[in-house]
Amino acid sequence: MSSPTSGVVNGGISFWYADDGLPAVREPLAGDASADVAIVGGGYTGLWTAYYLKKAAPFLRITVLEQKFCGYGASGRNGGWLYNGIAGRDRYARLHGREAAVRLQRAMNDTVDEVIRVAEAEAIDADLHKGGVLEVACTPAQAARLRAFHEAELAFGEKDRELYGARETAERIRVADAVGSTWTPHGARVHPVKLVKGLAAAVEGLGVTIHESTPVTEIRPRHAVTPYGTVRAPYVLRCTEGFTASLKGQKRTWLPMNSSMIATEPLTGAQWESIGWAGRQTLGDMAHAYMYAQRTADGRIALGGRGVPYRFGSRTDNDGTTQAATVEALREILVRFFPALAGLRIEHAWSGVLGVPRDWCATVTLDRSTGLGWAGGYVGSGVATANLAARTLRDLVQLDSGQGGRTDLTDLPWVGHRVRKWEPEPLRWLGVQGMYAVYREADRRERTSHGTTSSRLARAADRVAGRH
Repeated sequence: MSSPTSGVVNGGISFWYADDGLPAVREPLAGDASADVAIVGGGYTGLWTAYYLKKAAPFLRITVLEQKFCGYGASGRNGGWLYNGIAGRDRYARLHGREAAVRLQRAMNDTVDEVIRVAEAEAIDADLHKGGVLEVACTPAQAARLRAFHEAELAFGEKDRELYGARETAERIRVADAVGSTWTPHGARVHPVKLVKGLAAAVEGLGVTIHESTPVTEIRPRHAVTPYGTVRAPYVLRCTEGFTASLKGQKRTWLPMNSSMIATEPLTGAQWESIGWAGRQTLGDMAHAYMYAQRTADGRIALGGRGVPYRFGSRTDNDGTTQAATVEALREILVRFFPALAGLRIEHAWSGVLGVPRDWCATVTLDRSTGLGWAGGYVGSGVATANLAARTLRDLVQLDSGQGGRTDLTDLPWVGHRVRKWEPEPLRWLGVQGMYAVYREADRRERTSHGTTSSRLARAADRVAGRH
């Protein structure tokens, strides 16, 4: 009898591309060029920025430069969680006051509906389903964190969030050993590749120029340098997220954290009946080394988590190939959550990188003295955050160019936030590997000890990592 992981398609960028097909290739840059705005990176951040800038000022000449093809990075490999989480909110509350952080959270809540609105307006069929986000607790320690998390979200103004016990959780998704959960309506399932393809087509339809197969090797004031020529523009916006370390001078800016995923074969009707999930919520948990999952439009479970979290020297992979041990570890999470699916085949596995700043805070910045701007550091919450960041970049460019004034977005606390660089090697490799080893051990101890408080190991790792 074959193993549930035998014959798995490993890599090939992601299951989402295997499902929807690779995009047609756009022409690379043909030589030196000029623009009003040059955007480096053809993922969600870059494409949304181009979209909103062109909508606001149709006369702008906007050029997007992408090293492979639009959606090659995290935008085409993520878990399809369009939700209201944002990295760094608690720190922004400490730095700027709770009300500033509440405004940021409200903006994120609204962003989920904004993405859905644009998808409908532009006729982008991205398998969107707004079922909210359900996060479960399966141990006493996780239950304590769940309650604290739920109360914190309420304190940041999310009055429509709900807290469930074991029975109410099982009525929604039957996760083995789940003792409780929290649910927010501010979340939706999405097919990442269908969204990024549709967005790229919409941007081109507005008259934005996109050059693919055009890696930018250096960004400097008013210049985006590529092997094929240099694009000169008053504004050069860096939207490179997990691939930022490949740019000259940016090796230690954001750490490219690796995340891995699996996709199962389609479940039968009886299998879905056995585990529930009729509401198609995105699903997460309260483990320290957390998982994330969705029920896909074609009836699979796509599930992810940290595998090999970081590659020495901030290296990134090419095609998403994932270690067999990581595939098996993710399958074990699937089976722990849903024991009835133990024999379900895993059909695809892949990996990709996300951007992690040293203080784990997402940021948006425009340096008015140089015209250089950037957005990112989403720490895995980028599907929605990229949209809010793009609208913020739009407003910052319009403010600087005299085409607009200050807005609610330009006054959000993540604008202009600066953070120190990551440590040099081998310190950052040792630190990240050690941190996730500690998180996994903390989760193991919590599952076996049934203690009601979070492991001291995890709390210590949080402090060292700078997450709190």
